[in-house]
Amino acid sequence: MTENKDQVAGLLLAAGGGRRLGGRPKALLSHRGRPLVEHAVAVLRAGGCTRVHVVLGARADDVREQASLPGCALVDNPEWEEGMGSSLRAGLDSLAGTGARAALVSLVDQPGIGPEAVGRVLAAYQGEGSLVSAAYEGVRGHPVLFGAAHWVGIAATATGDRGARAYLKEHAEAITLVECGDVARPYDIDTAEDLVHLE
Repeated sequence: MTENKDQVAGLLLAAGGGRRLGGRPKALLSHRGRPLVEHAVAVLRAGGCTRVHVVLGARADDVREQASLPGCALVDNPEWEEGMGSSLRAGLDSLAGTGARAALVSLVDQPGIGPEAVGRVLAAYQGEGSLVSAAYEGVRGHPVLFGAAHWVGIAATATGDRGARAYLKEHAEAITLVECGDVARPYDIDTAEDLVHLE
């Protein structure tokens, strides 16, 4: 199984500007005494991703300066204000030519999703044709795993804040759903009220 794991790169989308949080970039929100982006990278690694690409956008220079992200490939998304779709495209672009055969995508603002969920989604990887999604009581959520065979199609449809939603809807019958509701909570940190979830 080890070779399999090496074929899957973790892809962390951490470019958001935290518009509804008064413009505080989500990557730099504090969680357990460190920037949230560090926590999210640690979760991907603990879940089994040996390679991690991190897409930065809002205040990318501050994130580079304040967060310790050794061994990560840091990808700048100059178009981050267009939404998550542009970050997903930038991240998938950054994986081209690296030998990765799949990307396991997670979002920086979901600290309730830990290594167990990442590990379950990773374990369902079969090859470049894989499409895998965590599910919460049967409802598709993050993390998601995209085999390389799907990257071009996803990049072509990833616009605005929809990310891969349109592509996944179109290929719903091909998705392997992996139930994670017993080990993770898929809330987002979007508004000031959501900050209660940070420790």
